[in-house]
Amino acid sequence: MVQFIIKRDTGGKFKFASLQSVAGQEILKKLGLSVDAFESFVYVKAGKYELKSNAALHVLKDLGGAWKMLYGFKIIPRPVRDFFYDLVAKSRYGIFGKRDSCMVPTSSLAERFL
Repeated sequence: MVQFIIKRDTGGKFKFASLQSVAGQEILKKLGLSVDAFESFVYVKAGKYELKSNAALHVLKDLGGAWKMLYGFKIIPRPVRDFFYDLVAKSRYGIFGKRDSCMVPTSSLAERFL
């Protein structure tokens, strides 16, 4: 998801933190979320957070352009969206492939990671 966002966020408005990192743990604590559950995607904006499919839809909306049209999927009930979100998350390596190494951010990208 991070690489997807980075490629499309030409303005650099999104910042990233691993949920297991010190910064990620601090954010989770501040929001009152579990610091032990790492199977979700959390999107934080203006002190509010979204999880799983809601998070993904809000990111698409905030990416702008044609991506924001996908926010219309918000009309699908959240349990249904989250079911499919979980399926894709569990199968992500089979669907998108697994890389042999992690992305090493350039110096300009490094400042976007907390």
